[in-house]
Amino acid sequence: MVVLGSTGSIGVNTLSVAKRFGLHVQALVAGSNVTLLNEQIKIFHPSIVCVGDKSLVKSVNHPHVLYGNEGIIEILETTPSQLVLNALVGFLGLAPSIKTLALGKKLALANKESLVVAGALLDKKNIVPVDSEHFGLWYLQNTRKIHKMTIMASGGAFRDTPLSELASQSVADALKHPNWSMGKKITIDSATMTNKLFELLEARWLFDVTNLDALIEPRSLIHAMIEFADGCSTLQMANADMKLPIAYALLGRIDELVLPHVDLVDIGSFAFKKIESNRYPIWEIKDDLLANPQRGVVVNAANEVAIELFLAGKCNILELVALTKKAFKKFEDVNPTSLQEIFDIDAEVRKYCKNPQ
Repeated sequence: MVVLGSTGSIGVNTLSVAKRFGLHVQALVAGSNVTLLNEQIKIFHPSIVCVGDKSLVKSVNHPHVLYGNEGIIEILETTPSQLVLNALVGFLGLAPSIKTLALGKKLALANKESLVVAGALLDKKNIVPVDSEHFGLWYLQNTRKIHKMTIMASGGAFRDTPLSELASQSVADALKHPNWSMGKKITIDSATMTNKLFELLEARWLFDVTNLDALIEPRSLIHAMIEFADGCSTLQMANADMKLPIAYALLGRIDELVLPHVDLVDIGSFAFKKIESNRYPIWEIKDDLLANPQRGVVVNAANEVAIELFLAGKCNILELVALTKKAFKKFEDVNPTSLQEIFDIDAEVRKYCKNPQ
C-alpha cells in the first residue's frame, strides 16, 4: 500500500497494523518529520518516498525521494499498489483523494476534509473510512431500516472548562485532549467541536443518511449508535485505539484480537451529554450545514485559516469559531458543481477570512 501522512498519529498506527499483518508498504509520504520517516524507511523498505519540501530531500535516507504535492501525485500514478491510506491533514489531502479514486484504487480515508468539501463530487464506492465513529456506524449496519445515526464525541480539551474562562484558554490548553493523542489541527477541532461537525458531514456522504446527530460520551469507549425504525438501538463499543478501524479499512475483516475487550464491570457506568452551543458555538450551524452540505468547503477553508490565526496568537478560541461562522453566512449561496469550483471557492473563502469585512 501507499501511506500518505506516515509520520502522523494515523500513519504511525497504520504502519503498526501493516507490520503485524505483513502488509507491504510500497511508498511513504511524510511532511517534515524526517527523523521518524528515516526510521520508517529502515523498517518497511519502501520503493519510493516523498516529503513536503525540496529542502528536506537531502536529509532522507533513501535513493528515490520526491517532494511536494507533485511528488504525491507522481507516487499515486506510478506505483502499482491498489490501496492508498490518506492520512494527510487539511485541504491538502483532497487532490490525492481525487487522484486515487480517478485511478480506480481503494482509498482508506482518514483525511476528513476530502468528504467535507467535495463529498457530493467524489465516488464513494471505493472509499473506506478510517475513523472510529464511521467504522462504528459501518460495523452496526444490517438489513434493518435505519431511523437515525449518532456519533460520539469526547468533548475535547474544554469539555469541563468554565464557560467564563473559554476566551482566555491558550493554544497549549487547547492541545490537551483528555482521551486521544492527535495532531494539532484535529485536537483544536475537537476542542471547538468542528471535528464532530465534519464527521457528521462525512457520515452524510458515506451512508446516505440525513438524520444525524452527535452526543458527548466522555470516556471515548462508545463510538457510534444506530436507532432502527423498529425502536431498537445498537451501540458500538471498543477501547480507544485507532488500530481497530485501521485494520478493518486495510484488510476488510479481522477474526483475531486487535484490542483488549472493554471490561464493563471495571467501567461501571457511562454518561452522555448533549452538545451545547454555549460551550461549542460552532454547533449553531450544524442543522444548516447538514441541510446544505455543499457549504462544507466554506466551513473547512474558514476553519483552517482561523486555526492558523489561533496558533499564531492572533485570536482566541471563541474568535476562531466566530470567524468560521461569519464566513459560513457570507458564502451562504455557494453550490459547487465541479471540483474546479471547489478549489476556486476554497481560495476565495481563505482570502476573505484573512481580511474579513
